[in-house]
Amino acid sequence: MKEKLLRFWDTLKRWWHEGIVQRTSRITYDVIWNIILFACVIMFIGFFLVGGIGLGYFASLVKDEPIRDKESMAMDIYNYSETSSIYFAGEVYAGDIRSDLYREDTTLEEVSPVLIDAVIATEDEYFMEHEGIVPKAILRAMVQEFTNSSIQTGGSTLTQQLIKNQILTNEVSFERKAKEILLAMRLEQFFEKDEIMEAYLNIIPYGRNSSGRNIAGIQTASQGIFGVNANELSLSQAAYLAGLPQSPSVYTPFLNSGELKDEDGLQPGINRMKTVLRRMHEMNYITDEELNEALEYDIAQDFTNGKPSIIDQYPYLTFEVEKRAKNIIKNVLMEQDDITKEELDEDENLEAEYEELAERAMRMDGYEIHTTIDKGIYDVMQEVARNYENYGYDRTFTKTNDEGESYEVTERIQTGAVMIENSSGRIISFVGGRGHDEDHSNNYAFNTVRSIGSTSKPILVYGPAMEAGVVQPGTPIADYPRTFGNWTPKNYGGGNYGMISARKALESSYNIPAVDTYMRIVNEDPAANYLEKMGVTSLTEGDHYNLSFALGATDYGISVEETVNAYSTIGNGGKFSDGYMIEKIMNPDGEVIYEHESEPVDIFSPQTNYLTLDMMRGVVSSGTAGYLNSQLNNTSVDWAGKTGTSQNYHDAWFMGTNPNITLGTWIGYDTPYSINAQNHPLSYSHRNLQLWAKLINAAANENPELVTPTDRFERPGGIVERSYCAVSGMLPSELCEQAGLVKTDLFNEKFAPSEEDDSLISGSYVVVNGKSVKAGSNTPSEFVEGDGLMFNPEWLERKGYNNLNDISQLYPRTERDKWEKIAAPSGSVGSSIEDDGKAPASPTSLKKSGSNLTWNSSSSNDVVGYRVYRSSEPGGNFKKIGSTTSTSYEIGNDNGVYIVRAVDYFGKESDNSSEVIVGETSDKEEETPDNETNEESENDSEEDSNSNDENQEENSEEETDENNNEESSSDEE
Repeated sequence: MKEKLLRFWDTLKRWWHEGIVQRTSRITYDVIWNIILFACVIMFIGFFLVGGIGLGYFASLVKDEPIRDKESMAMDIYNYSETSSIYFAGEVYAGDIRSDLYREDTTLEEVSPVLIDAVIATEDEYFMEHEGIVPKAILRAMVQEFTNSSIQTGGSTLTQQLIKNQILTNEVSFERKAKEILLAMRLEQFFEKDEIMEAYLNIIPYGRNSSGRNIAGIQTASQGIFGVNANELSLSQAAYLAGLPQSPSVYTPFLNSGELKDEDGLQPGINRMKTVLRRMHEMNYITDEELNEALEYDIAQDFTNGKPSIIDQYPYLTFEVEKRAKNIIKNVLMEQDDITKEELDEDENLEAEYEELAERAMRMDGYEIHTTIDKGIYDVMQEVARNYENYGYDRTFTKTNDEGESYEVTERIQTGAVMIENSSGRIISFVGGRGHDEDHSNNYAFNTVRSIGSTSKPILVYGPAMEAGVVQPGTPIADYPRTFGNWTPKNYGGGNYGMISARKALESSYNIPAVDTYMRIVNEDPAANYLEKMGVTSLTEGDHYNLSFALGATDYGISVEETVNAYSTIGNGGKFSDGYMIEKIMNPDGEVIYEHESEPVDIFSPQTNYLTLDMMRGVVSSGTAGYLNSQLNNTSVDWAGKTGTSQNYHDAWFMGTNPNITLGTWIGYDTPYSINAQNHPLSYSHRNLQLWAKLINAAANENPELVTPTDRFERPGGIVERSYCAVSGMLPSELCEQAGLVKTDLFNEKFAPSEEDDSLISGSYVVVNGKSVKAGSNTPSEFVEGDGLMFNPEWLERKGYNNLNDISQLYPRTERDKWEKIAAPSGSVGSSIEDDGKAPASPTSLKKSGSNLTWNSSSSNDVVGYRVYRSSEPGGNFKKIGSTTSTSYEIGNDNGVYIVRAVDYFGKESDNSSEVIVGETSDKEEETPDNETNEESENDSEEDSNSNDENQEENSEEETDENNNEESSSDEE
């Protein structure tokens, strides 16, 4: 081994002296160095290439961001001191807008140092060292974003959070993030760390305080959660507040009602506080002893008690005003920036941006928001709604959640009400529900859409139909069982009421007449031409042509506000003024940035409008809302209204209007269910009417001149009073007067009746080919039915009543005795008969069946009956033994030879039928030629006809006398 080592060493020395080692080392070094150099060059070029691309992309993202100077940035980050305010009508202060978003400014000197330490440890551990951003945190966040990591860690510094909250929006996009980074670095150039921390602590959200307000700013949070100032916070309190901004709604200890959460609800916030304490310990802000003591401390004992706020007093009002004001401010901001609605619709990010800008402006720009709400009326209406005792019974039932788990819920009947000034559309007051809390926060006056039931009839059916001249208040409409397509509507209670006027149909809210009327105008799309022009926005395409909409059925429904708004059109002479709640909005400098301007739209002509409301007067005086009069303190007010009930009694409505205001109420369960409690002292409709009356009575006590005016609706020109026949709606005829069926009502002069009634005739009828036809002068009397006054078969056919199985279905329940005196043709009704000049065809297949003769009817279409002839023996003379309108005749056991002849409308007889011999006949009598028999028959026929004419004339004279006596008696009565 030793010798081998010596030889190897000698060889190395020889290579060294010969220069072999040096050459080899130099070549290896050169190769390795070139490789390293090449790699560095590639990396250097790649770094600049990637960096250049990144910088270029970054530049493209922020190219539209203006270069901000220190003054403009200061204005933005310190713009958190002014909160907008809400005012009732008459500039009565209500409170700061959304008092649940409340901020009180403070300085860093007034903040506990331990709170600052807690914030840095929790939100930005490198706050004192970085220049606005932490690159590795940003890179980590980007990697998590691109890899869709389930564990997300924050990449934003306190400076970035300040930029996001005060200058930018919460939009999630690379563009917004790039701008945030750029502005954060720029902010760090202009402001000291203390200035940035102070601004951050004044703007950051902290959840809810003990009044249920959403709060921002450390001083507000300290007072609102612990009842102490920010400089008085203990370590545990500071840690709790420092942890809140990560998820304020989860970690806040209070519900939106201001009540303290239960133990389970508090635990997330307490766990978050412990996390903050441990981070403070890791950064050596607190000792082991301080950590353990703070971890063991019962922070729940420090939470403060609640304080009243505007949200406590006026929750429905606050949220509704906020929603409407935000939308107005959004439109103002868009107008200032020349942004159109079409552009917003095409760009979701732009929509989100202006939503947030409007939200921020509304809460931070110090606006004065003046509403139309009358404080006095609003207060008393809320009191009535809270204390009303006759809503109906609570309902307990089982629901199933998305996971398929069943749970039990109890719902009480809710209500919504809106009062609108007719002339302007201003919303004077409303009732959003029976109480606003976390479980019942829905505003039933504005946010709930339901089937409006029969409240659709004046504004969708009778109003538009009168505008089109299809009906007038006195127009008779037949209420009998009918099918429209595949739908068979029924009246309430299932009954029918015969021929009634449109006025009566509306007063009593009969369904079939409403559908009949709507069917005649539905192709004109009254939903679009009337309802949608009156502010209804929730209709679907199918609603426009669905016949059941006549009874209020829609795919989704209509809100209380929109229904009341539509009815206020009737109270305003047919002019629609869109309802509104925000009168004006002023900025802190006193400049008006928005002011509502009413723009009335003509909907109904003055004549149609007056006739509609006059019909609605009857609803209140004697119709379905007649109960109302017993509940009103002032019954002299000129009220017009309409009740409504949806299918299966899910909803009850009442709309009432007078010359000044319109008030509408709705009651129903949140989950639709019948409110028709059989064992309740009041019906569902009476319960709603009583609530409506109590609201009006209370409001009238506050402002009688507005709510219960002494003026009455003015009757416009073009309205005339006319008499008409209750059968047809036409001008009364003598026969209609004789029947005592002349009525009087109001008409639009353009559509008043101008033609005389032809629904009644004096005379009788025959049945031809199964249809009733007025008897002619030559019609044989033996086949004539009726004697005196009767319905005109031609009129019945024209109106479509000819197919009724029973004409008495047209008889109304009132004055039925008068209608029953009118003869009704049996069977269906046919047109008048034309004479073809031919005798009818003979009946066939004559035979004896039991005690009857039977035969097949004549093939002619003008046959009114059959005459039966008998001879005592074959070949004998035939004598007429009777006549009939059927195809059988009873002869008992009377033996003989029989024939039958058909008789047509004009008295012509057919040839003999075949003979039939019954039993044994007597000796043969002297034969009489056929022509003699026919002549005798014709003479008999003529004699019978003359006799019929005499009888008709006699009966007509007798009837005239009776009618004269009846008319005289009626006048006397």
